[in-house]
Amino acid sequence: MNTVEDLLKSVADDAEPPEGLSPELQALWYTKKGKWEEAHNVAQDIPGKWGSWMHAQLHLIEGDVGNASYWYHRAGKPVGSLERLDEEWRALAEEALG
Repeated sequence: MNTVEDLLKSVADDAEPPEGLSPELQALWYTKKGKWEEAHNVAQDIPGKWGSWMHAQLHLIEGDVGNASYWYHRAGKPVGSLERLDEEWRALAEEALG
C-alpha cells in the first residue's frame, strides 16, 4: 500500500486484507470494510498515540462516546464526530502510510 486510494481500492475489491499490511493498515482496512470486531482486535494491540486514536474512532463508531473520549484524550486529539468520520479515517490512513 502506497496511498490512501490503494487502501480504499483494496477494501472495495478484496474479501480479506492484503498480505503484509501493518497492524495500523489492517485496523483501517477492517474499519472501512465495516468489520468492527476485527478492527478493534487489531487496534487494541497497537501502542502509542496512533493506536489510541484508532481505538477512539472505533469506540465512536460503536456509539460508546464516553470510552471514545477517553481514547481521544490518550491520543492527544479532540473528540471526533460521526459527521467527520471519513475525514478522520483518511487522516489516520495518511499518518499510517507515512
